Amino acid sequence: MPPSRFPIPQGTLDMLILQVLALEPAHGYAIAQRLLQISRAVVQVNQGSLYPALHRLEQKGWLESEWRQSDAGRDAKFYVLTRTGRKQLVLEKESWGRLTEAVRLIFEAGN
Repeated sequence: MPPSRFPIPQGTLDMLILQVLALEPAHGYAIAQRLLQISRAVVQVNQGSLYPALHRLEQKGWLESEWRQSDAGRDAKFYVLTRTGRKQLVLEKESWGRLTEAVRLIFEAGN
């Protein structure tokens, strides 16, 4: 049975998008599919969340975009991580690591 879907905790979508784009440039649909694939179908991002996030990250200067042809032969807006975006990803990962460690400590305190 596949893992059940659950909402992405608030504030993590940006970090996940940055991580996927650190691997390679991609268009929106490919980003959503990659998140689904890597997470073994747990992280499912709908278009209503993904595209506003991509726009926000582009406005912050963490992403750049250009129109290219996708593998399917259609024009698609491809996103690439900027130098500033790579720096932000490092900060996001460090922050996430501190948070998950703190949560782990709290959970272990109950045992």
